Amino acid sequence: MWQELGIAVCLVLVLEGIPPFLCPRRWRATIAQVLQLSDRHLRLIGLASMLLGTALLYLLH
Repeated sequence: MWQELGIAVCLVLVLEGIPPFLCPRRWRATIAQVLQLSDRHLRLIGLASMLLGTALLYLLH
């Protein structure tokens, strides 16, 4: 199980690194917009992301 968790973390790092590598200006502008969001909106986005990821894992498994 630990090996799969390590693989998942590595894949997240790779995927998170793609946008700033390919288009750093757009990525920086996006981050600036995210900084303007309220805590409530960020929490809702995080919740939606977790639910979507869980649903996709369930469907794929």
